[in-house]
Amino acid sequence: MQVSHPLAAQAAGRALVVALLLSTAACKEPGEDTYVRSSDDPEQLMQLCVQCHGEELEGNQDVLAPAIAGLPAWYTTAQLMKFKSGARATHFDDIGGMRMRPMSMSLTDEDVVMIAERVAKAPAHNPPKSVDGDATRGKELFAPCVACHGPAGAGVELLGAPALTGASDWYMLTQLKNFKAGVRGANPKDTSGATMRPMAQNLPDEQAMKDVIAYIGTLK
Repeated sequence: MQVSHPLAAQAAGRALVVALLLSTAACKEPGEDTYVRSSDDPEQLMQLCVQCHGEELEGNQDVLAPAIAGLPAWYTTAQLMKFKSGARATHFDDIGGMRMRPMSMSLTDEDVVMIAERVAKAPAHNPPKSVDGDATRGKELFAPCVACHGPAGAGVELLGAPALTGASDWYMLTQLKNFKAGVRGANPKDTSGATMRPMAQNLPDEQAMKDVIAYIGTLK
C-alpha cells in the first residue's frame, strides 16, 4: 500500500535508510562476507575502515565516507570515542554519522587507539574537488576560523580543532550544514562540536560555505 501523507512517507523512508545503515556491512558489495572484528590482527581491524573509506583511506563520497588518511591520532581518537558514546551521530538527519556509529561501537578503546595510529601514519591524499566557490570571498569569511584552526588551516590540538587542508570538500560542506542546522554540535556531550555551531551559523547561506571551502582548498 502506498503511503500518501508526506510526513508518513518521510518517516517510512528514513526508517528504511536507518535499517540499511546500521548494518556493519553497509559499504560492502552484495555477496561479500560480513566483516568480523579481531583486535589480534591489526590489518584485519583496519578492514573496518577501508571497506568504506577506501584501501588507501582516500574517501568515498558515494558511501558518505570522507578522506581520513593522515588525520592526527588525537583527532581520530576523539571522533571515534564520540561516535561510541553517542556524543555524535544520534541525530536522525546525520545519515553519514549513523553509518559510522555501529562501526565505532564494535571497537574496544584499545582498538580505537590502534586505528587512530594507523590512520595517522597513512599518506595523506589530495581529494578531488567537487565544491565550487569564490576563494577570494571565502578568505574574508574564513577570518573567524583562524582562531581555532590556525591561519593555514593546520588545526590546533589544544582546542580540539582539526586540520582542514586535505579534507574532502563535500564532507566539509556537509558538516558545516550539519553544524548550522544543529544536526551536529547540539548534543551536550559534544563540547568541542558546540564551539563550531556558532561559527557555522555565522555563514549566511550555502554559497558562503562553499566560498570558505574554496579558500581552504588554496591553503597548503
